[in-house]
Amino acid sequence: MNIPGIVPLVYLLSAVLFIFGLKKMSHPKTAVRGNLLGALGMLLAVAVTLLDRHVIDFRFLATGIVIGTVIGAVLAVKIQMTAMPQLVGMLNGFGGGASVLVAGAELLRGAETEVNPYVMLAATAASGLIGAVTFWGSMVAFGKLQELKMFKRPFRVPAQQAVNALLALLLLGLSLAMVAGGFGQSDVQPMLFYLGIVVLASVLGVLLVNPIGGADMPVVIALLNSYSGLAAAATGFVINNNVLIIAGSLVGASGLILTKIMCKAMNRSLSNVLFGVMEAGALAGSADEMYANVRSTSAEDIAMLLDGAQRVVFIPGYGMAVAQAQHAVRDLGRLIEERGGTVEYAIHPVAGRMPGHMNVLLAEADVDYEQLKEMDQINPTMETVDVAIVIGANDVVNPLARTDPKCPIAGMPIIDVDKARTVIVIKRSLSPGFAGIPNPLFAMDNALMYFADGQKAVLDIVTAMKEL
Repeated sequence: MNIPGIVPLVYLLSAVLFIFGLKKMSHPKTAVRGNLLGALGMLLAVAVTLLDRHVIDFRFLATGIVIGTVIGAVLAVKIQMTAMPQLVGMLNGFGGGASVLVAGAELLRGAETEVNPYVMLAATAASGLIGAVTFWGSMVAFGKLQELKMFKRPFRVPAQQAVNALLALLLLGLSLAMVAGGFGQSDVQPMLFYLGIVVLASVLGVLLVNPIGGADMPVVIALLNSYSGLAAAATGFVINNNVLIIAGSLVGASGLILTKIMCKAMNRSLSNVLFGVMEAGALAGSADEMYANVRSTSAEDIAMLLDGAQRVVFIPGYGMAVAQAQHAVRDLGRLIEERGGTVEYAIHPVAGRMPGHMNVLLAEADVDYEQLKEMDQINPTMETVDVAIVIGANDVVNPLARTDPKCPIAGMPIIDVDKARTVIVIKRSLSPGFAGIPNPLFAMDNALMYFADGQKAVLDIVTAMKEL
């Protein structure tokens, strides 16, 4: 294709579709349409790029498309919703890794590039730095989310903040030296600088994510997503591709906005998440003392409570995802509605292990979006809730966030479940959440514990209600 102006025009149309797609994805009712608009924009961008004169051999492209399609199809079939955070983290990493490889390949062309050499070298250094940090940081995040043994506890690095600062200074120095040196007489020198940047940035990526606690993973996933977009935008400058610059900038900006929203939801600064280590502080009393008055209940007793309840609120957490209980929860909610009760779902912004995790699960179960209430919406009226059912949530309903300034989640806004008239906590055991601290909610006077697998517990409650 060599029609003057057609490629930039199609790229502009793709960019417009990306922007409208993002706008529509801001609301669940139009999210599917927005996703389709974004996909159409990417299809147009890819198609016109493939038809552009810069593509020399389509055989390699066809091979890549086939391999990628097979891998994508297998992932779509095999990956469970519970593993979606891990998959998102891994895909963020692949985006960063791809930027590193593309920028490195373009660097090998050296002076043959159509881009201003100094702009190209600066963008290449940025792409290698951000891309390598994204890839290795995402791999560590994947390991933590997957709860792999080697990632369960962060390894200790003496004076880690100083080490990180030193690495950052070295990376800045290498980047400046790479740009200042230009291409010169040989392409070897910039490539050596680039390899040094990638290696040091890889180490920095591991060290940055290594000490971050599991409870902060939703924020980390959002931030790494932003990094992958910024790396792609930098690579767009390297290869002089406008649509890649625009798409990468949109991903980077939206990821940063989401990261800010997640930090606000946790009442923590981004610097605290990135540079603070989430360790348990001195808590008021031991877990044994805290749980001395825990009371357990049965499906039959819960069914009787729900049969006369006027307002019931479900508070889902990662445990619901693990148990794949979202469909059973939906069935129980509809049964309560048939008995004349009102059902709502209180969603904490960082419930689960990635942004919007609970929203995705409940949408998959065809729960009406209007029933999903954000934390700020539901908290002012929690005192009027007859029965609050906590299923798989822990840290996001832990009153210690309000009462113990020394605990790891101190100051984090929580869903005020303890203010409901009756609280039912469905949980396998009294084990702590990701923050690793006990939850006094379990032993409160208005709380009852139902120890069971989430899905089985809810199905048993449904059966008991039908028998009333």
